[in-house]
Amino acid sequence: MNIIEKFNKRIDTAHSLVCVGLDSELSRIPEKYQQAENPQLSFNVDVIEATHDYASVYKLNSAFYEVQGEKGWQAMRETVAYLKANYPDIVTICDAKRADIGNTSDAYARSIYDELGFDAVTLHPYLGSDALEPFLSRADKGCIILCRTTNPGAGEFQELVIDGRPFYQHVAATVCGEWNVNHNCMLVVGATAPEVMQELRQIVGDMPFLVPGVGAQGGDLEATVVNGISSDGKGLMISASRSIIFADDPGTVARELRDAINQYR
Repeated sequence: MNIIEKFNKRIDTAHSLVCVGLDSELSRIPEKYQQAENPQLSFNVDVIEATHDYASVYKLNSAFYEVQGEKGWQAMRETVAYLKANYPDIVTICDAKRADIGNTSDAYARSIYDELGFDAVTLHPYLGSDALEPFLSRADKGCIILCRTTNPGAGEFQELVIDGRPFYQHVAATVCGEWNVNHNCMLVVGATAPEVMQELRQIVGDMPFLVPGVGAQGGDLEATVVNGISSDGKGLMISASRSIIFADDPGTVARELRDAINQYR
């Protein structure tokens, strides 16, 4: 089973397109966890226990762990190990936005896939296919390529028109047509520009999208689903982080998001 098959199977089991973002910033974790041996890990385990019925994906933004040094690295690794041991059908993503050349990229791939144990990682396309080869060649793992992001400055490069179409469309066409040899590629497409999703569906077919921007960033959920859903009613990993994990009742918020998405599928 490759990463796309794993994702699709989990959608069928959980009836969910929800990706819970474990952006467990230490300063925002409730006081009751601060005295734990590893506050981030303890917090993550409780969030997972509250939300796993409603999630198809968990995504850890590596920055919030790396900044804590050894403890943060341990929290990442053990969070993924906890998910693999208890909920192995749920996809895990390292949101690290990696890309480099030669053996540096190979070291990044081995670190994220093998040492930390993630199923997938977010990647930059700017350096080209040779930089991403250590990731793309791992047929058992997922490569989630940045395409159209949610930040205000995204258009500075992503919307530059080249040969009559914006750069993000060239990225999508290259990923789909040239890099997806192992059928393990996906795209990052933000919910703050849902009209873009419809364009990209015409280019990449049913390739899954990781969709940040719903929740705290205010992306339009209905427009995201209507424009981004694949032909089989799947194809979206709709990510919400702060709005779920720092809620008084994360499970209820995750369930409500799942149910809201399913209204539009």
